[in-house]
Amino acid sequence: MTISAQDVKALRDRTGAGMMDCKHALEETGGDAEKALDLLRAKGVARAAKRAERSTNHGIIGNYVHFDGKTAVIVELNCETDFVANTDDFRALAKDLAMHIASAAPLAVSPAEIPADVVERERAVYLEQVKEEGKPEQIAAKIVEGKLQKFFKESTLLAQPFVKDPDKTIEDLITEVSAKTGEKVQVTRFARLKVGER
Repeated sequence: MTISAQDVKALRDRTGAGMMDCKHALEETGGDAEKALDLLRAKGVARAAKRAERSTNHGIIGNYVHFDGKTAVIVELNCETDFVANTDDFRALAKDLAMHIASAAPLAVSPAEIPADVVERERAVYLEQVKEEGKPEQIAAKIVEGKLQKFFKESTLLAQPFVKDPDKTIEDLITEVSAKTGEKVQVTRFARLKVGER
């Protein structure tokens, strides 16, 4: 079966996968674009899972100082090789992350990094709110858990909507650069300073 260049391009536009990957997926699925799409997605998940095991010992420190001079951020962004760390995409990501952190003020990179005492304080506040609302005990725990998940989404960097494009989360942004570079990319840590805040 012959796969046309138009079919390959259409699949590439939908998936962002490489031209040869798209061609092979179409050949494997007998030209069925939907099956090829599913195949590429499955392979992408497998590749991402393999990448998760790799170490990220290279990278850069991104920084941002707000125009008023009152907020500053440094963020450590890591990857697998110096080659990727020196690409424009990687450097632009580090800058975007630092600017986002200055604006959105996340507490941590992921929920696991939020201190347990902060999580317990939030849980206690939500429990008190639910009691004040007179909710039945059997659904109170679910409501509290839902509020806690919302807190994590709003307070952790990876889950926050990107300030320049709210349709994407920060995790989506990092995944895009990881897919482009073919390497694992991760935020290791950040620090945000604001005049008058401790």
